[in-house]
Amino acid sequence: MINSVSGSTHAQATAQAATQPAAVTEQLAPSKPQPAPTDTVQISAAALALKEAIENPAQTAREAASGDLQAKRLLAREAADKAL
Repeated sequence: MINSVSGSTHAQATAQAATQPAAVTEQLAPSKPQPAPTDTVQISAAALALKEAIENPAQTAREAASGDLQAKRLLAREAADKAL
């Protein structure tokens, strides 16, 4: 026994999709937002060393208290220089 398969609904849907203009199809597609361009800045080692050199003693003490190892070493070196 042979069963007949009706493909008219599929053919009609394909025909309707083919007759839609491209502009309508593009409008239906969700637009993806473009990521904003980002800039990255890297400070040279010399600039970082200069920043540390012109830092005032109060700021160094605050940084040492918050756990900055470089500030702790600087305070230790300054204390050793005063002891001599």
